[in-house]
Amino acid sequence: MAITTYSELKTSIANWLNRDDLTTQIPDFISLAEENASLLVRHWRMENRATATLDSQYEALPARFIAPIRLSITSGDTFTIELISQNQMVDRRAAARNTAGRPQFYALTQGEIEVFPTPDTDYTLEMVYYEKAEALSDTNTTNWLLTHYPSVYLYGSLVHTAPFLKDDPRLQTWGTLYQSAIAAVNQDGQNAKTSGSGATIKIRSY
Repeated sequence: MAITTYSELKTSIANWLNRDDLTTQIPDFISLAEENASLLVRHWRMENRATATLDSQYEALPARFIAPIRLSITSGDTFTIELISQNQMVDRRAAARNTAGRPQFYALTQGEIEVFPTPDTDYTLEMVYYEKAEALSDTNTTNWLLTHYPSVYLYGSLVHTAPFLKDDPRLQTWGTLYQSAIAAVNQDGQNAKTSGSGATIKIRSY
């Protein structure tokens, strides 16, 4: 059957399990699959861009943020600020006596973006980052991952049935299929980014 909605996914998982005693656990299997996929999948469809007014040392992370791709200051001349470790942040701040100025560096600190120098005025921060797919539910019945790669949801959910199925030989097969599905998504995303990168234009001289 086609798997295009949350309801269809739950039905398909139940059919693959061929058991009628795990119906109430299926939403949990799906949630666990979503969480695991957010750690493993990297695809251009999960990229997002947001802007914020940077006026203090710390800025909240966007909702469903996973990992940064690029952070830039777009006030005046646009330039990318550099990701550094928390230890490097402490050292730079101490060496400069916490002088304020136009941010040049950032670190991820306790679930927030910490910048250095601390802004001396308001700056526009542009964030390009990976975000989690919006969680499926009875009200949010689909998302980009289910629409384009339903196998990730199906096999990922089936893998998380392991505590209930114990030594079921199907688990190994589902695990292998899940790994293949994740690899296919990542490769597809990579191909979209690089296809044509090797193309050249030949100019004929006369």
